[in-house]
Amino acid sequence: MIKLTIDDQVVEVKDGSTVLEAANEAKIRIPTICYHEALTPNGSCRVCVVEIVANGKSNLTTACTYPAEAGIEVRTNSEAAITARTLAMELLLAQQPHSAGITALAKQLGIEKPGFILKQDECILCQLCVRTCHEIVCVDAITFHAKGKDREIDEASIVHSREKCIGCGSCAFICPTEAITMNDAGDSRVIKTPSGDMKFKLKKCKICGTYWAPEKQIEYIAKISGTSIKEYDRCFDCRI
Repeated sequence: MIKLTIDDQVVEVKDGSTVLEAANEAKIRIPTICYHEALTPNGSCRVCVVEIVANGKSNLTTACTYPAEAGIEVRTNSEAAITARTLAMELLLAQQPHSAGITALAKQLGIEKPGFILKQDECILCQLCVRTCHEIVCVDAITFHAKGKDREIDEASIVHSREKCIGCGSCAFICPTEAITMNDAGDSRVIKTPSGDMKFKLKKCKICGTYWAPEKQIEYIAKISGTSIKEYDRCFDCRI
């Protein structure tokens, strides 16, 4: 166990914890958007910025990625931290002013509208969908393409692979801005993504006739589990 100070409160957490996890343990709220406890943090949204004081020096960093170290002081509401967090939130709000989640969090931070105008985009590049597809679903059907020197793209983007995607909808579930959505109608599932719409045929239960899961997803589950595809002829309710 290690001890650190967060907002003048001594907090004790397990070694290997992050500053965000330590703050959560102490019931000290730090806002987040791109963070999820089941995924590897990457700090892309910058909303969880805090000020760290260590060895007489101070710096700003994302709480979700910074390791909780013995003896450090964390200031979640210092002037520097609030200024950086407000700017990050304003950027997101300017980019996605119609997102209920972004708007609600912005209001909690005292931001009614951004002080500038940006090109609006449903996707805020938080990469939650990328990490979910890689770490939870293990399909790697979603890729983050970053712009940079000697790269052929003008803007960073999230790209879905039609060939790899199994239609599970995990990306739509985790997306904080509804840049990815999923809708089941009849025998089909449509997932709308920044890369375009993808359509999947749903499996029909032989007992009740309900269309209950994408055939491609069922084939994937049968393959990795080593089970027969015939075992998925019935929906969950009819297997009981």
